[in-house]
Amino acid sequence: MNGSSTALIVVGLFFLGGVISFARQKMPKGLIVLLSIGAGMCLVAGALRLEVWN
Repeated sequence: MNGSSTALIVVGLFFLGGVISFARQKMPKGLIVLLSIGAGMCLVAGALRLEVWN
């Protein structure tokens, strides 16, 4: 695990926590969808950068 993959996974998990928090606060659905797309992209990018796949 290198630094960039770790950072991307941590940011993705942070965004995922924001999605859960915003959903509980009944924020607009568009904002929740946008944040969840960003969280998913960060998590996928971090997982693909892991050296397991090489």
